[in-house]
Formats: sequence, structure tokens, C-alpha cells
Amino acid sequence: MEFKQLRSFIEVVHQGGFTQAAKTLHISQSAVSKQVAQLEHSLGVLLLERLGSQVRLTAAGTVVLQRAEGMLRLRHELLSELDDLSDLRRGELRLGLPLLGSDALFAGLFAEYRRRYPNISVQLLEGGSLNIEQAVLSGELELGGSLLPQDPQFAWQPFCNEPLDALLAADHPLAGKASVRLEELADTPFLLYQRSFVLNERLLQACQQVGFTPREGGRSGQADFLVALVAAGQGVVLLPRVVARGLVRPGVVRLKLQAPRELRWDIAFIWRQDAYLSKAAQAWLALLREFPVSRAEP
Repeated sequence: MEFKQLRSFIEVVHQGGFTQAAKTLHISQSAVSKQVAQLEHSLGVLLLERLGSQVRLTAAGTVVLQRAEGMLRLRHELLSELDDLSDLRRGELRLGLPLLGSDALFAGLFAEYRRRYPNISVQLLEGGSLNIEQAVLSGELELGGSLLPQDPQFAWQPFCNEPLDALLAADHPLAGKASVRLEELADTPFLLYQRSFVLNERLLQACQQVGFTPREGGRSGQADFLVALVAAGQGVVLLPRVVARGLVRPGVVRLKLQAPRELRWDIAFIWRQDAYLSKAAQAWLALLREFPVSRAEP
């Protein structure tokens, strides 16, 4: 049994088949199939039922998946500890960033990190908070940017806590106001984020708290596309202020949102509680403390 066999098996399960797993691992589909077959042979059990292009875990496969993920996580931690002996002259940082606001918040920070530690390999994953949290728990990521977690499985360092602004079409009846109450938007379709975004749940709860259920006008993980839909008159989008102020365009206005105080974009960097943090990860957290988010515009 080899780690590359375990990795291939895990990716086949996570990706739902051999073809997508091969693309993720950057090897041929036949190589993935061979490694999984070798793992099954060495263990003497069938791990996957092949159903055409789909796969399904057997009972033995479920047990092996859980153990294999733990073994790979321990391997990552071992390698991280050994890399620390080189005092950041080599190593890897597996970092997750939120899709929303990455360009506004992290492009400069990432460039500064690479300037200071050019020999650290940075593996990036972008996604919503739910995807980031799952990747941290599985060991795929060491650190991840997520809305402030409630799960005690995570430790975290706060990064920013931004209010939300409302972006409306310039011809919207409320567009002339300086600010808008959440309940005033009850008759306007809401342009929402992908389902992996925890901010959707907070928005729904806040709307229900003030007496209405928002009517959905569309979904996307790309803020600039959501703003383009606003300009086309498709509804309202609520975005963190640090993101919203950089996306205003002709035909779109930005209003301060008056909403329950729970409806904020409070990003923290999370890791598994009691997990070993590599020097590369510690250096990233130190950099965030050194360059806090600017609050130049109220």
C-alpha cells in the first residue's frame, strides 16, 4: 500500500469517477485505475463498485476512505514539520481563499508573501465557506479564509469584519437614497451567491428577521457578474463594502445597508483545532496581522 494509491482512491471518491480524478491528479485515467486496483489487491477487498462512469463506495471502501484521509493528513503534517527545519527555505502552504473579495483583499498580500518567501510553494483553492471548511477538516488545506465559524473543530484568527452595501440599478426607485433598510428591498429580487456560501444563510435569516423571504433572481460565485446583472435590472446584490466600492459601474449605485448587525462579512482564517501549523502557515497569519484591511471609506 502506497500513499499515491491512497491519494488516487480518495480523489476518485471525491470527484465521483476516474476521469475527473485523473484530471485533478494530472495523470492518465489508466494510471488512476491501476493504482486503485493495486490498493484493492494489497488490501484484499473491493473498495469501489463501478457503475458505468460512476463509482460507489463499498462498506470496506467507506472504512478505508476514512482511514486513508487520516493517513494523508498525518503525512502532510509530518512533511510540514520537517520542512520547518529549513526555516522557510522550502516548504508548502495549502491555502484556501474566499471567492468573494479575493482580488480586493488578497492579491497584494499574496504578492508580498511570495516576495518574502520565494521558495515556499503555495497551493491555492478558492471557494465558498462551506467548501473551505470541508477542505480544512479533510486536510486538503492547512488554512482557509471563511466566515467566522461556529464549529468547535476550528481554531481561527480574525481578519476583517465588513458591513454589507446594497448595489442597485440606477433607475431603481430606491437608487436616490444614501442608505436603505433591508425590509425596503422586500419587493426586489435578490441576486445570491453559490450554495457553498454561508453568507446566503445569514442573508435569508436577516430577511426573515425583518419580516420577509427574499425572492431569488439568480446565483453566481462571481461578484462582477452579479453586479452586471444588477446593471441589467435583474435585482439587488448585497456585497461586503470593501468589495462593493470597487465594483460600482455606470448604471449601478451603491447604498449603505441598514440591516441586523449579524449580517456582516466577518472573514477569519481557520485551521483544525489542535492541528500543527507549519512555519509557512504561521508566516501567512503574521502577514495578515501586519497588513489589516483598510477602513479608509466609511
